Amino acid sequence: MTLRTPVKSRSKLPDVGTTIFTVIGQLSAQHKAINLSQGAPNFPCDPQLIAGVTRAMQAGHNQYAPMTGLRGLKENIAQKIADLYGTHYDVDNEILVTASASQGLYSAIGGLVHPGDEVIYFEPSFDSYAPIVRLQGAKPVAIKLTVPDFAVNWDEVRAAITSRTRMIIINTPHNPSGQVFSADDLAQLAQITRHTDIVILSDEVYEHVVFDGQPHHGMATHPQLAERSVIVSSFGKTYHVTGWRVGYCVAPAALMDEIVKVHQFLMFSADTPMQYAFAEHMQDPQTWLALAAFYQRKRDLMQTLLADSPFRLLPSAGSFFMLADYSHFSAESDSEMVKILITDYGVATIPLSAFYTDGTDNKLIRLSFAKDEATLRAGAQALCRVKPR
Repeated sequence: MTLRTPVKSRSKLPDVGTTIFTVIGQLSAQHKAINLSQGAPNFPCDPQLIAGVTRAMQAGHNQYAPMTGLRGLKENIAQKIADLYGTHYDVDNEILVTASASQGLYSAIGGLVHPGDEVIYFEPSFDSYAPIVRLQGAKPVAIKLTVPDFAVNWDEVRAAITSRTRMIIINTPHNPSGQVFSADDLAQLAQITRHTDIVILSDEVYEHVVFDGQPHHGMATHPQLAERSVIVSSFGKTYHVTGWRVGYCVAPAALMDEIVKVHQFLMFSADTPMQYAFAEHMQDPQTWLALAAFYQRKRDLMQTLLADSPFRLLPSAGSFFMLADYSHFSAESDSEMVKILITDYGVATIPLSAFYTDGTDNKLIRLSFAKDEATLRAGAQALCRVKPR
């Protein structure tokens, strides 16, 4: 029984309720479905990371860390970015360790977007962007990526920019499509934003998961874009510890000043023992340099296992995800297809329509291959049993 209250509340997000993610989670638990839905690894992290956290706790590092993060960790972040992308960030004024990448996104939007501003973002998209923008009293402006290649139509972006446009949110590698930005995308974005006050918020949590030998075209690789960008990344995604909730963001000092103001009143500082462990773990660059090959093997295995399934797989150039098309064998909505896969075949996926504010249905489902081999094989076996409807 719920507790009754005499208080009348006014919702800031009146249209946000039970999502398809919740429905899928409940249905999956009920049917004990194989989990190809969640973008979180089900395999263990490096034991040395756990040992590092344990050592930090035993050494007494259990109180608040410095507000913007441990200096040693920030130094390692700065060095990694300089080595990989060629941009140098000031350790004291341009790097912030956050309590998850999600908190970094919120702090950046909260600090830099004002009531009445407009924020352009691309759908399908991670589901938090638009609600965070709305919470600032600003207007999210969705531009749909082209299907099936999930590319940005830069002419549409040009047409959408107004005098109120304050921010453009980028996500590369992209969740949920698995596509990545190219050098041409960066050049287009740079041209569009030149001589404006538009901030780029770049969600690059999958920066180290780019396949087929291709480079990551993040904002720090482009000097002009780096000057106007807030880049958010995730230790959880990189080190298979999504539950530890530690990320970071980097930005020019003038932008970071405003982000830090929000951060200090949200969290003050991220978890201390984890920061010590990450600082120690980052001493070995292979901990992130080997990640692309690690996940590419999983992607390739998934593609091989599903070769004889009725689904048509779309290319995945990065991230933990690939999309599967079923339009040629069923007219069911993607939400219904996902429910059928759970109830009739015992495998959980995500409908792509959940990543659109208007529920656009392209007859595509998202598969996560951030799973151990046994789960991938079992999930693929279930999908290969699907009968055309």
